[in-house]
Amino acid sequence: MKEENCIFCKIAAGEIPSTALYEDDDFRVILDVGPASKGHALIIPKDHYRNLYDLDDELASKALLLAKRMTVKLKDVLECDGYNIIQNNEEAAGQTVFHFHMHMIPRYHGDKVGIGWHMGELKEKEKEEILNKLK
Repeated sequence: MKEENCIFCKIAAGEIPSTALYEDDDFRVILDVGPASKGHALIIPKDHYRNLYDLDDELASKALLLAKRMTVKLKDVLECDGYNIIQNNEEAAGQTVFHFHMHMIPRYHGDKVGIGWHMGELKEKEKEEILNKLK
């Protein structure tokens, strides 16, 4: 299941050159060509899924387990101090390539990687509204 005009489908199929760190039947892990930090890599499924909403549970589980295995190994290789695992869904959340992928961003003490948000406050009314809608 590929999408003809999807750049990540082409990378996963080897049609566009990339630096692969790992590959199996389901995924290709590559170095990001626009890294946030040294060693920034992407986990890309070989089949096309627009985002997490379209990914089946088994493949979603495999993606997270792969992220764990890769970051454990890469942490030693890169001698980084930590990791951000980021996965964006839809434009409002920062998704720019509409093929599911996970960013593995090594973090180093003192780096200037700008990942974060302003902390808000959980209001009682909002909490109750969410809990009631989940029922």
